[in-house]
Amino acid sequence: MLLHEITLENFGAYRGKQVLSLNPKPGKPIILIGGLNGCGKTTLLDAIQLALYGSRARCSGRGNRSYDAFLRDSVNRQAMPKQAGVKLWFSTTIEGEQRHYRIERTWSITGKTLRESLAIFVNGEHDKTVSETWANYVEDLLPLEVASLFFFDGEKIESLADPERAAPVIESAVQSLLGVSTVEQLRTDLLALQRRQKVGREDKAALDVIHAIEAQLEENEVARADAYQRVASAKAGLLHGKKELKAIDAAFAKEGGDLFRRRAELEARSAHVKNRLEAVTATLANTVAAGPLPLLLLKGQLEALRVQVAREEDAVRAEQLLDALHRRDKEILSLLGSSIPEAQFEQIAQFMEEDRAQRAGDASLPRVIQMSATGIQQLGSLDQVAETESQRAEELLNESGELRAQLDGLDRQLAGVPEEDAIADLIARQDKVRRRVDDLERELRATEEAYAARVREQAQLEATREKAYAKRAKGLAEIEHRSRVVSYSNRARNTLDKFGELLLQRHISRLEVAVLDSFNRLMRKDGLVKDLRIDTGKFTLTLVGADGEDLNPARLSAGERQLLAVSLLWGLARVAGNRLPSVIDTPLGRLDSRHRQNLVERYFPQASHQVLLLSTDEEIDDELLKRLIPSIAQTYTLVHNDTTFTTTIERGYGWGKTRYVA
Repeated sequence: MLLHEITLENFGAYRGKQVLSLNPKPGKPIILIGGLNGCGKTTLLDAIQLALYGSRARCSGRGNRSYDAFLRDSVNRQAMPKQAGVKLWFSTTIEGEQRHYRIERTWSITGKTLRESLAIFVNGEHDKTVSETWANYVEDLLPLEVASLFFFDGEKIESLADPERAAPVIESAVQSLLGVSTVEQLRTDLLALQRRQKVGREDKAALDVIHAIEAQLEENEVARADAYQRVASAKAGLLHGKKELKAIDAAFAKEGGDLFRRRAELEARSAHVKNRLEAVTATLANTVAAGPLPLLLLKGQLEALRVQVAREEDAVRAEQLLDALHRRDKEILSLLGSSIPEAQFEQIAQFMEEDRAQRAGDASLPRVIQMSATGIQQLGSLDQVAETESQRAEELLNESGELRAQLDGLDRQLAGVPEEDAIADLIARQDKVRRRVDDLERELRATEEAYAARVREQAQLEATREKAYAKRAKGLAEIEHRSRVVSYSNRARNTLDKFGELLLQRHISRLEVAVLDSFNRLMRKDGLVKDLRIDTGKFTLTLVGADGEDLNPARLSAGERQLLAVSLLWGLARVAGNRLPSVIDTPLGRLDSRHRQNLVERYFPQASHQVLLLSTDEEIDDELLKRLIPSIAQTYTLVHNDTTFTTTIERGYGWGKTRYVA
């Protein structure tokens, strides 16, 4: 397995998007990441585990908080909107084929609501099935218990030096990492197979099932008949109740009960009709009658007025024309002069004078009205306005008549409404019977459902009985085959028992050698531990001192116990083939200079094919950095801004004289 890249977006102190390339180089497995306390080294370790395991991740920053609370608190304080995410790209080999996985785990906060999403990409393609089953899928790639052996805080693993605390770690690693659990799983699967093949009393059990079904059928038939009778009884009761209710409703209607129940509705309608009638009457009196409508009573006078106005207009036009003709005739006669005979001249002059005299008679009409042009225009449109108002008045009068008819009808209905005291007894009886009818209808529905349930159960039992008969017939043919399966499974389980014991002993022996060798490589004191043993039953670790006696780990210093814990993890990794990356936070805490040098020179370059070291300036200093450089593939420094409380990632490592960029 190889980690290629991790991306943090608004996660913890990492504001915005921060990307780290984690690829090692040939012969250079170490990715060195430095930062002062509080800069986000542990946050980086938490991000890797969170991406892989989600709510099951053993993040050191989570404490006792719920998963939702941890995610909320992990969003950078300055992030807007409130959303964060971690993305991890890694590859691993499955059945000889290399596969690349990209995990994208993001979450956002809206008010009190937190939404988390997970997307898994396999070889660059989004895989919905893997995304939905990732919690189980990742256990096949890197079990959580195994991951804790490779992703760890150097200061917190000292407890593994305690034999009792180391036992479950050793057991988990041997079972999961070294394949012993596979043998045990095979034995368990064979045992389950055997249990499914039990044949001694199968036929009798099948007959017992059939007899039990027959008994259930008889019991259900009795219950079904009883349910049918209760349905018939409920129907009869409901029919009687409805007849009684119908009779009471008829008596109630006869006494005016319907009108009594509708009194409020009738009164409301009456008030509405009265209001509308008053509005129509007011419109007729104040608007229509006050307008031009009364002029329709003076049709003759209006017609005489129009005639007089027309004659006066004609007289005005004749008078204007008479003046023009007089000037015209004078000019014509002047032009004719002596050019025509005198008799003709006199004849023309007489014609012109007679024409003017006739027109003078038309222009002499007395001007009585003398109406203006605007008045003439209004007089011309008066008929249309009057006609419109007449139609409106007619509509209002029709509506008024209809409203009065409605009001009379409502008054008659209200007059027929009986007093409450007169029908109080009928109302009480009607309500009582109606409630009884409602109860009877609910009872009928319940009994019908009970009867239908019995019918369905009858059909199901009959189908189950048929299946039981068929199963028994088939089972008789399989008994002999199952007997052979049980026999062969017993042989295989016995073989696996022996193989599991030998495999466990072999792995424990290899692990003892690897852990002891690792411890002696890292220790400053030669010969402090001569040997160690791991119990194959309890998985407890026992140290043997130089004198051949058991050595209590409590006699070791804190640094020596830390080295023993590192040796245990290193030995497990060596026996497993170093196929998983190691991520070590605070790798040199509590160690003296000699032990630190041993770790830098002998452990880190050999711990795995990929080693992520998360160190402070006090751990891997200039001197140790120089010793580590030949094995370093990449370097980073986590730089914290104390003003904005945010961390950024820069290339290179070093605080003193030596700064190395890889």
